[in-house]
Amino acid sequence: QVRLEESGGGLVQAGGSLTLSCRASGGAFRFYTMGWFRQAPGKEREFVARFKWSGDTLYANSVKGRFSVTADDAKATGHLQMSSLKPEDTAVYYCAASRYSGGDASIAGDYDYWGQGTQVVVSL
Repeated sequence: QVRLEESGGGLVQAGGSLTLSCRASGGAFRFYTMGWFRQAPGKEREFVARFKWSGDTLYANSVKGRFSVTADDAKATGHLQMSSLKPEDTAVYYCAASRYSGGDASIAGDYDYWGQGTQVVVSL
């Protein structure tokens, strides 16, 4: 059973930067595709980005060029580096792990394990 724990959320001004981390335990980190999703109040959970150990990354159009997803196998930790933040980036951010490495892995149903979420608030 893989456990995921996010950290790094908080309050930041528009235009600022924030890095979220997701520490995994209970499984071989390198076997999993790592994804990031977010959910704003009153909205559905949406895909943000994902990282495959092949080096393949994928980003939602809304964050492309502003967010960067990486992972550190030695520390079993994934990171979501966010810059040029906008108020519309405000949401609870979740990391997720998928046992399946094929396909886009861009929908929530592709993922088997989820963290508890970390709040990001971007103010004007």
